[in-house]
Amino acid sequence: MDRSNNVDRLFLGIVIALLVAGFFIFISAALGSLTRGSAIFNGLVLGQLGYGFLGGGIMMYITSRIKYTFWRKYAFWILLVTIGLALLVFVPGIGVEYGGAKRWVYVGFSTFQPGELLKFGLVVYLAAWLSLFHRRIHKAYFGVLPLTVFFVLAAGLLLAQPDFGTFAIAVAAGIAMFITAGASMRDLLILFIVVLLAFGVMAATKPYFLDRITTFLKHDDFQGSGYQLKQALIAVGSGGLLGNGFGQSVQKFNYLPEAYGDSIFAIAAEEFGFIGTTLLIVLYLLFALRGLWIGAHAPDMFSGLLAVGLVILITAQSFINISSMLNLAPLTGVPLVFVSHGGTALLVAMAEVGIVLNISRHRRL
Repeated sequence: MDRSNNVDRLFLGIVIALLVAGFFIFISAALGSLTRGSAIFNGLVLGQLGYGFLGGGIMMYITSRIKYTFWRKYAFWILLVTIGLALLVFVPGIGVEYGGAKRWVYVGFSTFQPGELLKFGLVVYLAAWLSLFHRRIHKAYFGVLPLTVFFVLAAGLLLAQPDFGTFAIAVAAGIAMFITAGASMRDLLILFIVVLLAFGVMAATKPYFLDRITTFLKHDDFQGSGYQLKQALIAVGSGGLLGNGFGQSVQKFNYLPEAYGDSIFAIAAEEFGFIGTTLLIVLYLLFALRGLWIGAHAPDMFSGLLAVGLVILITAQSFINISSMLNLAPLTGVPLVFVSHGGTALLVAMAEVGIVLNISRHRRL
């Protein structure tokens, strides 16, 4: 356990502000479930309290007290365990399928999403690799080649589920870490071409992926694949400048799918308007900026890369979710961190926040 300097209070304060704002947004969005009975609403609220404020708080405290060097020491084993857990979704009787996707594992009393742990394992191991060979990453064998292997590994495990959103988030974090470690423009161009080719292959071989791209570009099938997007844009547009007020959303009542899940930003826009959602976006920007500041002032290369990777995991996921609700990106199904319903995503995010807080204990002033 680590007992050095105080954690970064500004970063912690931003996280608390996001959690509190997110909980009130979630409460309002979950009111739509009352059409199916009060027991469902009560279960959602209690679950969010248990995961976000109790479970998440405990996870954040524990990881904030574990010195960051622990993750470097066990990076390889963490990666292996998270890969093993990700493979469980394909095991009959253990993997759970919902909406045509196999992203969950049944553990007897609940389910969890191994993809959230996999992207964490990838970031930890990538931070260990890049910090060990950062002086030689300009050589393909130590830089762009292993990073490409990581992306292929992530693609094989996540796109088979399919979970394009989580894959895109892992890629964003990996590229951010590669840039931080000193990647050359040549290597970044190679990675860009590799990712572009991967998207082309997916569009040609994965009907669901091509369907989402088509919906994003045309958004004319409002009774089929474009239904969620249409309802989200109605919610965002009806919010106007100031919104309709807390609890006054209409779209959450049997109109907008996943109102308290990946569509929750649209509900926030309907109730709190342009000003309210802008403030929420500002909080995410402050989270990113302060987190990257902690990474820039980290005590060594590994902790700096780890902080950058974890912060990008959270912010990339959040902005992908927001962008999809505004029709600035295809729908991916990833939750809005600190706000949406989703136990595994919230617990893992809070654990990641704790790790960044621990790194801030050792920051260089």
